[in-house]
Amino acid sequence: MTSVDELPPDLAAEARWDAFVDGRPDAGLYHRSVFRRLIQDATGHPPQLLRATRGGALVGVLSLVHMRSPLFGNAFYGLPYFNHGGVLAADDDATRALLDAAVNRARWLGATHIELRHLGPRPGVTAHGWAEKTHKVEMMLDLPETPAALWQAFKPKLRAQIRRPRKAGLYARVGGLELLDAFHDVFARNMRDLGTPVYGLGFFEAFLRHLHDRARVCVVYRAGVPVGAGIVASDRGVLEIPWASTVREANVDSPNMLLYWTLLEHAVETGHRRFDFGRSTPGEGTFDFKRQWGADPVPLHWHYWLRDGGPLPELNPGNPKYALAIRAWQNLPLPVTRWLGPRIVKHLP
Repeated sequence: MTSVDELPPDLAAEARWDAFVDGRPDAGLYHRSVFRRLIQDATGHPPQLLRATRGGALVGVLSLVHMRSPLFGNAFYGLPYFNHGGVLAADDDATRALLDAAVNRARWLGATHIELRHLGPRPGVTAHGWAEKTHKVEMMLDLPETPAALWQAFKPKLRAQIRRPRKAGLYARVGGLELLDAFHDVFARNMRDLGTPVYGLGFFEAFLRHLHDRARVCVVYRAGVPVGAGIVASDRGVLEIPWASTVREANVDSPNMLLYWTLLEHAVETGHRRFDFGRSTPGEGTFDFKRQWGADPVPLHWHYWLRDGGPLPELNPGNPKYALAIRAWQNLPLPVTRWLGPRIVKHLP
């Protein structure tokens, strides 16, 4: 019989959880137990780490975050803020037990829905009657053994685009917390221009501190001023870039090309086998940008339990009902968005 309980705040229990994650080929960075402390420190939301056991053995894990606000409703997410990290289970019975436990918690706390984010299909979740979205993809590039081999694999047009920012005098640095302020200056400005509330500096500081050497920062400079920046995270041979931005006024010099080439080169030099360009929508500009590097789409499968049925939730910038708010945000002074954004975005999954 499979039973489900919540992971206690115990280092030995967390080590056992992470050992299970390490043994699963379908696991990823966001299944790790560290995200309990990371998300709580970054947002104040205490994640609930559910574990399924059978005969004393761990057979499944699921991290959930309960988010409740007057503006955005009452729901559970696994995980919010990131692209994947839902159910990880050894078999259908463990999957079912974790889903049932999640639904029981959602009902008890009056949540309207649960959203679980998966990289690749989860037949056990779909078979349990959960609705599914597959409108987004993760863009993946297999890496060769040397930067030179990667460079030679690019088309001449792409190589010329990568050379362009260096000819314009741009340069890049890869580092850690010492580059965080520069990253956030670029990120906050770009998010304001896009009309999206920005994560606070503390969110990214928590990400870097909790992941230690798994996370790095890259900043592109023009005349000593940051004009492009990204944060990458490493797990089992995959280097992922969950956040990247450039300053709109500097885009004439293509800082994004130098940013991505620098991080791809860093990925190869540090022994990574794949580079994850992050989430995209097929047919949109970011999808085409990532495709030019040779990246291939891997479908994201987001699954939903809906308490009252009805349409799937659309809590995203593409929803027309947020168009007016987006235009208003784009016209706010940058200091205002940097102060107000973190107070809003912690409630946005």
